[in-house]
Amino acid sequence: MLSSTPPKKRPQKTTGLRYWMLQVLQECEHVSTDFAADPVHDLRVALRRCRSLADGLMAIDPDPDWKAMKKAGKRLFQRLGDLRDVQVMMEWVEKIGPKAGDSANVGADAGAWPELLPANPDFTAQTADQAAHALLEILQRREKEQQQEAQAALEEFDPKQWRQWSKSLPVRAAHIRPGSALFKHLALERWTAARELHNRALRNRSQVAFHSLRIGIKRFRYIVENFLPVEHRAWSNDLKHIQDLLGEVHDLDVFWSTAVSCHVFPDAVSRQRWHEIVLRERTKRIDAYRLKMLGEDSLWQVWRAGLPQGKQIEILATRRMKLWANGLDPDFPHSERIASLALQLYDGLLAWGWQPAVDAASARSSLLAAALLHDVGKSEGEKRHHKTSFDLIRKHGNPLGWKPADLQRAAIVARFHQGTLPTRRHKLLRDLLPDEQKATIQLAAALRLANALDTAHDGHIRRIQIENDRVRATGSEALIISAEGYSSSSRSAQTIAAERHLLEVVLHRPVVVNPMRNSSLRRSSPRNSTRQ
Repeated sequence: MLSSTPPKKRPQKTTGLRYWMLQVLQECEHVSTDFAADPVHDLRVALRRCRSLADGLMAIDPDPDWKAMKKAGKRLFQRLGDLRDVQVMMEWVEKIGPKAGDSANVGADAGAWPELLPANPDFTAQTADQAAHALLEILQRREKEQQQEAQAALEEFDPKQWRQWSKSLPVRAAHIRPGSALFKHLALERWTAARELHNRALRNRSQVAFHSLRIGIKRFRYIVENFLPVEHRAWSNDLKHIQDLLGEVHDLDVFWSTAVSCHVFPDAVSRQRWHEIVLRERTKRIDAYRLKMLGEDSLWQVWRAGLPQGKQIEILATRRMKLWANGLDPDFPHSERIASLALQLYDGLLAWGWQPAVDAASARSSLLAAALLHDVGKSEGEKRHHKTSFDLIRKHGNPLGWKPADLQRAAIVARFHQGTLPTRRHKLLRDLLPDEQKATIQLAAALRLANALDTAHDGHIRRIQIENDRVRATGSEALIISAEGYSSSSRSAQTIAAERHLLEVVLHRPVVVNPMRNSSLRRSSPRNSTRQ
């Protein structure tokens, strides 16, 4: 006998990029009827989540559609934001304004008018209601104006293009599985930015600072919610609570500045009493925030404990750079080989006794980044791609775990991996400090030779080492580099001969590249990892 029990429906997915992009289309239909408060709020939430997710994924995936999607929703999001601010202020008038039957000097709950000031016969419920009524009239007029602006923005919005993106972009986002360490690294970036905003807000207590903090925590929350399912289950309630507290602080700040600018108060006493009410409600929420977010057991510490630690941060930053470069570089395995060869050369030079003009670890980081990213400019064409690579690296930003100065140096080094030789008079170098100029030219010399070693893009030269023993035994002034897989009769030999010139200038001695002998293979095993 067949069971009459209907099959259980699978729960509808309520997170992820595709869900929120489809929600945008659905909420556009809802909001277009009357631009009421709830549909406006829901559409803004969906748009904000899509734009925030795109902002995070752009750091990993260089596809231009991410930026295009963000831009497509920007104007609609902004116009809805202006309308939403007006609607929220109207709600706050109802929340904290005088209620029917209230006395101006006596109140019992958060919505009534408490006795914050000594009784004043000039201040009555009538004067309080007068200010509330005047503000509501102004806000109602503004609501109609902003509804028209939002309607115009909605008509400009292209749902057909948005629907196409809702199919293609989630596929790209799915290349990295939810819960991946890369998303944890991205969440840590958001956590770090939000924590800095927290310190600033508690230090100067300004409206702008608390608003920025609210946005920072929101960005952190969205990464956790959509990409880190385990952490989301553990942290979601606290994240929402904190965001709501700061959201209401912002609402009260906007409410008060609007009321003051509109001159709705009939007299100074009315203005002072309203200000006391707003300040009391704001202080309650700030105090609640501080209770959760200060101390050794604060939520900041709870969230930080679940994110990458120590050396893992730098390793994940490098993985993110590789993923970004792989999306632009048409032959990224070549760039990985160049990075390996460049670091073998660099480490061999250090062992030989050479020292860079800046900190050795910092210089090595720059060389690694420059080698991995030197061909990203080919995404826009082969011609002048070294200059395009420079621009893209500079614009890309600095992943957490890498020093900004190292990546800025790497961008210049990548610029000189081919083409014009770098000199101190070049516009990219002339404003640098002397040691920085020298270090950049040194690293460019290493990268140019490493790039020449794989000029055929075939991986034929697999590894290199500097022949320290032979130099010492013969007293030779030349630097001898043994290269496994190298042949002086190969087509790449001429390129290698030309590109070793800058290294010879840097070292003030000839550089000779020879085939690696079998005895050399047995004697040593150079470092060839592209990891820091």
